[in-house]
Amino acid sequence: MKYTRLTKEQFEELQEEFTRFLATQSITADEWQQLKAEKPEVAEAELDLFSDLVWEGALSAAKYLENASPDQVFCIAVEDDQMRMIHARIPSGAADLTTAEGRQWLIENIQDDSVQLQTGTKALASGRNEQIFGLIQQGAHIASKELFEALDEIIN
Repeated sequence: MKYTRLTKEQFEELQEEFTRFLATQSITADEWQQLKAEKPEVAEAELDLFSDLVWEGALSAAKYLENASPDQVFCIAVEDDQMRMIHARIPSGAADLTTAEGRQWLIENIQDDSVQLQTGTKALASGRNEQIFGLIQQGAHIASKELFEALDEIIN
């Protein structure tokens, strides 16, 4: 398995896609029930394969990542050959950067001396999706472009 197995809740949300996946493997609903009962190791392998396919699709489509706590946020833009990072830290208690209100506070107060900003880049070697997955395992999540682009525009 390349990534991690989807959770039970994720499988439930992707039930229709999983059913189509099983159909591409020529496995009917009855055969799936039989596999789970009689050959659990084969069923487990199918769950792992489907999980990897879902992760691969999501990671390939990922363009932005964020990892936020109340007083800091890491925003990452994933480009063709590199990742660009903007790290913003605010005074403890000034706002909560995990909320929309806190992010708005950050944008409005970005010029304040108490706001610390750092930027950086990292070359993307082979294994782009694995690098993104590693960041997700460290607490990042796939995000929209809004916060990164707003901060990037202010900085540049």
